[in-house]
Amino acid sequence: MASSVQKLCTICHDDGISNSAVTLCTDCKFFFCGDCDKTHSKSQLSKHHKTMSAEDYQKLPTFMQEISSQCRDHKKKYELYCSFHACPCCIQCVTDKHTKCQDMQPLSDILQQVKSSASVQLFEKDLKNVKENLDTAIKYMKTRISTINTQKTKAVEEIQYMRKSINDYLNKLEQDILNDLESKHSKLKLNMTSLLQQMEQQTSKIDQMQSQFTKMTQYASELQMYIGLREIEKTTAQEAKYIEDLESGGHFIEKNLKLKISTALQTILQDVKSFGDIDINTTTSTLKIKAGRKDQAQHLVPNVPGIEQIKPSLLTKLTIPKNMKYLRITACLILPDGKCIILDQKNKQLLLFSNDGIFIRKVVTFTEHPWDACFVRNNTVAVTLGPSKRQYWWIQKRIQLFKQLNFLIIVME
Repeated sequence: MASSVQKLCTICHDDGISNSAVTLCTDCKFFFCGDCDKTHSKSQLSKHHKTMSAEDYQKLPTFMQEISSQCRDHKKKYELYCSFHACPCCIQCVTDKHTKCQDMQPLSDILQQVKSSASVQLFEKDLKNVKENLDTAIKYMKTRISTINTQKTKAVEEIQYMRKSINDYLNKLEQDILNDLESKHSKLKLNMTSLLQQMEQQTSKIDQMQSQFTKMTQYASELQMYIGLREIEKTTAQEAKYIEDLESGGHFIEKNLKLKISTALQTILQDVKSFGDIDINTTTSTLKIKAGRKDQAQHLVPNVPGIEQIKPSLLTKLTIPKNMKYLRITACLILPDGKCIILDQKNKQLLLFSNDGIFIRKVVTFTEHPWDACFVRNNTVAVTLGPSKRQYWWIQKRIQLFKQLNFLIIVME
């Protein structure tokens, strides 16, 4: 984030004067007002220093404003670059930390045309890809959160549905057994009540006879007594037989109501330890992100490998149109955006192919035979041209031939 604090002239501020700065010396790291800048630019010690406007400095990100052109350890200006450690060095750094580093280069060579190099576009593309990847990942994670929220809601609904189903089923079973209990209790009670009423009637009859027996012994004549006793004997025998018949008929067997809970229900309390299980299953991610380049930090200072370190691999296959069956390819380049160009010496043309190897178009047709090509920057390539009589020369003679060839810059719109 750029700073918005107004910068003051360093020299004037040391003298207690608050003058707004107009320039910054990147070598001295001092801000200067207009007058101090003139003095600074005329001094023999600083007239070759590089300066920038304070306004432009304010536009730089904070981390870039903190970058110094001087070594923090030795307070000396960076003059060299160590390719092995990928860092700028001052003269003192070389003797202190980089005595064994062989690939030391002048920092000015590294910084030359750094803003216009192809690396700037590559890093800009890298930033864009990283931002797109982060945006894609954030969108993906938000989708995943929404998905698991939906899964949770669905799981809660399934749990509640299962609980309701179990409750409804248990309620039905409960009602069934209550109905069965009521039915059997009513039947048993009805039988026992009916028998009880019969016995109560017989008891009432015996009670009446006992009352009559007392009166008979007090007031009856001998004949009446004799006949009465015979009647009582008969009635007593009938009642005794009635009781014996009830007993022998099993009417006095105790019939009890006893509840037996289903063993399947009882085992629920013992065997069922949980309502279910919540598992977190993993599946292959559907997130698709763009692959980044490897060794990006080394791209500003390319480290050219030796021939023994180079291991060729197939990147893609070019699909040649049928009407271009006979080609003599003298150069093939992969551009920073992944597209590919080839030089067809036989037909004197420059062809452009997509990242997938699909033919896009013929960029240009030459008047002379093309020999070689190289990428310059942006959408520009350089092509060497030569007369047809030289097209069969051996490749080792091309270096000698280069000075005699025409040189053409092709801008691919």
